[in-house]
Formats: sequence, structure tokens, C-alpha cells
Amino acid sequence: MFSIEHEFDATVVTLVDEGSTHLQEDVIVSTFEDCVTVEQYDPRTDRVNKITLSMTQMRDLAAAISLPEGVYIRDE
Repeated sequence: MFSIEHEFDATVVTLVDEGSTHLQEDVIVSTFEDCVTVEQYDPRTDRVNKITLSMTQMRDLAAAISLPEGVYIRDE
């Protein structure tokens, strides 16, 4: 399950892990004009882990999901 919300300066996608096996905490993806952040709560440390991707890194990640193993250079 996931939700999409449009806020003033970002689009926020929340991914909820569903199922009967070991479930992970929700993942929150926020898209801004110049970057994308990914956040997930870690109950072991009681902290939220956050990474920031540039828009180029995000485009590369999206492309990589559907490609076979290898090294690629994207043409702009």
C-alpha cells in the first residue's frame, strides 16, 4: 500500500509494508525541486535514517530498476 500527497514544496509518497512476514517500517519519499529524500524509522536506534539523492541519481535509480546487471552511462 502507498499514499501520495502534494504539499507546498514537495510531493510525498509513503510506502507501507504489508503482509504476514517480517514487516519493515514505512518508507517516506519526498520529491523536491532539486532533490529526493528517502526516510525510514529504525526502531533499534529510535532514529529516522534519511538519504538525499540528486535528481540525476534518482533518474539513474529509476532506470536501473528495470535493467540487467552491468555498468551503464545514461545519455541526457
